[in-house]
Amino acid sequence: MRNRTERNRHGLTGIAAVAAAVLFFCGGCAGGKASTARIDAGYKACESSDFRGAQSSFEEAVNQGEDPLQAYRGLGIALMGQARYADAVSAFDQALAYTDDKMPQTVKDILEYKITCQYRLKDYEGTVKTGNELTALDDKLGMAYFYIGAARLNLGNQEEARANFDYAVSLDPENYKLYLDIYSVYEEAKLSGVGDEYLQTALGIAPKTTEDHYNVGRIYFYLKEYDEAASALIPAVSDQYGPALSLMGQIYMEKGDYDNARATYLQILNQDSASKDAYNGLALCALAASNPDEALEYITKGLGLDGEDGKQELYFNEIVVYEKKLDFMTARDKCKAYVEKYPTDEAGVKELAFLNTRE
Repeated sequence: MRNRTERNRHGLTGIAAVAAAVLFFCGGCAGGKASTARIDAGYKACESSDFRGAQSSFEEAVNQGEDPLQAYRGLGIALMGQARYADAVSAFDQALAYTDDKMPQTVKDILEYKITCQYRLKDYEGTVKTGNELTALDDKLGMAYFYIGAARLNLGNQEEARANFDYAVSLDPENYKLYLDIYSVYEEAKLSGVGDEYLQTALGIAPKTTEDHYNVGRIYFYLKEYDEAASALIPAVSDQYGPALSLMGQIYMEKGDYDNARATYLQILNQDSASKDAYNGLALCALAASNPDEALEYITKGLGLDGEDGKQELYFNEIVVYEKKLDFMTARDKCKAYVEKYPTDEAGVKELAFLNTRE
């Protein structure tokens, strides 16, 4: 089973981060003499996580001769939002073809999206190349050094990886998220012992904001120090900070306290009736109570909400629920659709291989 905090932890790879970046860019979308109606519509669709609708708008913009740089950039973001990373890279390359030496900030912006997609595709050589292009534009760009380090680690060069990670940290030494991202890369490489060093360093930062307290809780959570995690989250939970409440629910689940986990997720829904995380958490609680039908009800409600952000965990857990119900045919069909939607998710590919062995 999957919970959101356990996945997608790289700072610049999430769908939410894509939407946030779109909001930043949209201020410059309009303007100029030529019409940008379809481009503007595409970015608005991205803001609401309607990436398929956005794709259609941007494709129309290309076909109708609207600003090709903005249209292809937007198309790349829309494809990225659908986890179609190879197609997104192609779109970003087409956007880059319309840039020139007088547009360094625009080039940098597009390359930041491109490197995210390349890393998701496990194109580590390409990630390093794009990272070097980014650092040539801005030698203080921490995210570029992070991605170069992550790619180097996956290419087997731990020394260069560490050097890049350490430099990224030196540029932003109080960024909890960066330390967590670095830990995640080491964990995925089965080197969590090295990653723990970065988490321990991050614990030396004094939290100042609600989000900081939440991130300290995340650090203890990843260190499997659940009591410390719960204590660290108290200020953020008191502020009714949604991500902190969701993490508290996961802590309760890790400790086997499913009643309090369920109560926490219901509390989240009282604040935000459109919380996919909450529905996913309630589904996990139902499964822990050996009630797959109830779990499926929560998953169905979550999947019925608008927007794609947060649905991947629900789709995956839907497969697991049907497995628990011993309905392997439906589970296999759901898993096939999942792999088509999220082709880079190894867990989904492995799950489909398993289900193909079941009657």
